[in-house]
Amino acid sequence: MKRALISVSDKEGIVELARSLVEAGWEIVSSGGTATALQEAAVAVTPVVEVTGAAEMLGGRVKTLHPNIHGGILADRRKPEHLAQLEERGITPIDLVVCNLYPFEKTVASPDVSEDEAIEQIDIGGPAMVRAAAKNFHSVAIVVNPARYQEVLKEIGEAGEVSAETRRALALEAFQHTAAYDAAISRHLSGAESFPERLFVVGEKVLDLRYGENPHQSAAFYRAGATPSGLAAAVQLHGKELSYNNLLDTDAAWKLVLELDRPSVAIIKHSNPCGVASAPSLSDAYARALDCDRTSAFGGIVALNESCDVGTASAISEVFTEVVIAPDFDEAALEVLSGKKNLRLLKADPSTLPEADLRKVAGGLLMQSPDPRDLAEDSKVVTTAQPTEEQWADLRFAWVVAKHVKSNAIVLVKDRMAVGVGAGQMSRVESTELAARRAGDRAAGTACASDAFFPFRDGLDAAVAAGAACVIQPGGSVRDEEVIAAADEHGIPMVFTGRRHFRH
Repeated sequence: MKRALISVSDKEGIVELARSLVEAGWEIVSSGGTATALQEAAVAVTPVVEVTGAAEMLGGRVKTLHPNIHGGILADRRKPEHLAQLEERGITPIDLVVCNLYPFEKTVASPDVSEDEAIEQIDIGGPAMVRAAAKNFHSVAIVVNPARYQEVLKEIGEAGEVSAETRRALALEAFQHTAAYDAAISRHLSGAESFPERLFVVGEKVLDLRYGENPHQSAAFYRAGATPSGLAAAVQLHGKELSYNNLLDTDAAWKLVLELDRPSVAIIKHSNPCGVASAPSLSDAYARALDCDRTSAFGGIVALNESCDVGTASAISEVFTEVVIAPDFDEAALEVLSGKKNLRLLKADPSTLPEADLRKVAGGLLMQSPDPRDLAEDSKVVTTAQPTEEQWADLRFAWVVAKHVKSNAIVLVKDRMAVGVGAGQMSRVESTELAARRAGDRAAGTACASDAFFPFRDGLDAAVAAGAACVIQPGGSVRDEEVIAAADEHGIPMVFTGRRHFRH
């Protein structure tokens, strides 16, 4: 008789699996809550204690850690000496282990969890059995994922056992399961440690993508953590599959719009904002964002920070758009936008928390803390002229937008609407000229944000020549006094934030 050891935290489908195994002539060994669940379902179960001859102890911490269990799992059936030792000690081989682990990540996701509660969710016997069975996949099948139950049952029904190819695939999945589990424990125990000595990055594949940045590159999208957030938690309501570039640009748009007051709209093209605005209504915000750069908005990504209404949806539908992401869509808005067959519509939770930034470089990883949007406490007006209340509103808006523009970044804003964006130029003067060219006549009276200091007065002079009436920048140049003098010469207020907003 074949023997299966079943011990699961996630009991989805476990009764059906066990009953099918018994009907196929298998013996089921189980303990704890799993055994209780099977017994209540009238499935024949052999308690683990009958196999080990030792009662569980330490409140259930020790149940399966016994030679009669691990000998049965680890015996390599290809080695006669292993089989002889089992027979000598009266140990029955175990052919199938079905095990998934205590819900550690779910437990520690609660803000009120105590340290003792978290520690009790660190599984010991489970990982030991999973790893033992996975190591011995030549002889034993290990199943950690309920989605695999039917596949396993099908093979047992057809051949009486799980195939070697499937056992190997199941072993890989099992080691991934325990690796992710250990990584979650490590992350939790590191607590407030911002930059741990060892960094574990675990992702679960959400979907394969058609291709990467270019058609000759392969790509996939992975979700990090047991509790998805941000773009990884978004639900696609309509449209064709998302591409690699769609995801990158949508992430940039979503991060920007969530830092603006409601209602606001951000339009992104190639990771840079080509339109950003806040207004009393969402439809007005979209119209103003679109007016920033209508040419670049074609084929862009639109992010809204409140539910999309039918008026906004109607306006969006008139412009070729790749993706619209919002906290929700009114029924009428969804009907309008769904008329665009290929337009992707994403519903996402707007309460995304700032995360550490992690980027891949050749042979390693770069990690940094989030860049806050708020002005630093030591921000100050450094000129004789002082900003008006309206100018302060535009300066703060421009400063947030500049954070999301590739360096060197210059942003011109009027009435909380970006009218000119200069991005990614090697010279700050060229970024200023680019922003001015895009703004045209609208540059008059704008607030100008620079993501880093003006190293010379020429950048500030170019902004004023374009029409800027006030400036916000980090300061910190050896020529700050020269730049301040230039602002005073022009009679405009300038704010030093003391904080840079580079985005590479």
